[in-house]
Amino acid sequence: MDIPSSVPAWVRAEPARLLGFAARAAHPGGGFAWLDDGGRPVLDRPVETWITCRMTHVFALAHLQGADTGAQVAHGVEALTGLLRDPDHDGWYATTTLSEKRAYEHAFVVLAASSAVADGAEGAEPLLAGALDVVERRFWEPGPGRVADVWDRGWTHLEDYRGANANMHSVEAFLAAADVTGDRVWATRALSIVEHLVHGEARAHGWLLPEHYDAGWHVRLDHNRDEPAHPFRPFGATIGHLFEWARLAVHLKHALGADAPEWLVPDAEALFATAVRHGWAVDGRPGFVYTTDFAGTPVVRTRLHWVVAEAIAAAWTLHQETGEAAYLDRFTQWCDHAEACFVDRELGSWHHELDPENRPAAAVWAGKPDIYHAYQATLLPTLKPAASFAGALITRG
Repeated sequence: MDIPSSVPAWVRAEPARLLGFAARAAHPGGGFAWLDDGGRPVLDRPVETWITCRMTHVFALAHLQGADTGAQVAHGVEALTGLLRDPDHDGWYATTTLSEKRAYEHAFVVLAASSAVADGAEGAEPLLAGALDVVERRFWEPGPGRVADVWDRGWTHLEDYRGANANMHSVEAFLAAADVTGDRVWATRALSIVEHLVHGEARAHGWLLPEHYDAGWHVRLDHNRDEPAHPFRPFGATIGHLFEWARLAVHLKHALGADAPEWLVPDAEALFATAVRHGWAVDGRPGFVYTTDFAGTPVVRTRLHWVVAEAIAAAWTLHQETGEAAYLDRFTQWCDHAEACFVDRELGSWHHELDPENRPAAAVWAGKPDIYHAYQATLLPTLKPAASFAGALITRG
């Protein structure tokens, strides 16, 4: 596929530069390590399943494009088959030192395994089959049509919490699984999640999607009010997630084809518009705030790299879907902002966090743990529209 001339040259070159930064990510004990600001593995941190999954996913996408990352894919599959998998109770540990079972990590196991299957990695197919089986039996709740969140190691106690974040990444994972297995049940389940959380909850709350719920899926608007900058469960609405849901809604449309409901793209556009209105430069400085309350007032003004990465990806996706120039203008604007403020030409990758004055900071995230968000945001403009990154690379031409 010819890359459109509207994609800046630095964006076209960025996936390869990011891979160079992550070249040392493999942990000698298995899996992938958290990376510091210079791309050095932080070996005194436990190996985290979500980091290992996201890096395996990225390396599989890169290998599908011809990069020499097959060994890293194999390294990731090996860790997910052994080191991070519970041999007694099945499922995957959150980390090598934390044995609880979380839907967030299991969604990423499905995503990593799906991309590894697309890449033809040895052991990837049984890994994916096992991951889908665990999700089916332990996390998928047929009644509400969404996933539960956190179990103990032995699957005896389920936390009284349901979250939009784990469900969002489950949508991403289910679309990838549907692409590589051909089983449409996973796309149908992705639709069930999106219909409730986007077409239902986000629409009902002025498109500022509530993130937190109890076991009966009643909204918890005040959850973590006393810990508003939580990296996974922050208080209020999360601007970056609005962009992520918008992009995934369009990917879901492609997965469902003729069966896609008509509201998917309009809802994606509403989420996008709300994220721009309440998130972009609302405090007088360029950049996206991390969170707002449900009146749209900024709560945490820290700028996180994944938010602008998802904004770039959503703008490109909606431009490709609708043909509207306004989305291309936003794509260009935010690419310029990312290059000026986040891209680290000295040490590599992107600064993962900036303060409200756009200076490097580490209040929420220390170091540059992985390259998943930036890699996908800069890879997307080189691909044809599809239901998932792995699917786009399988069918590219």
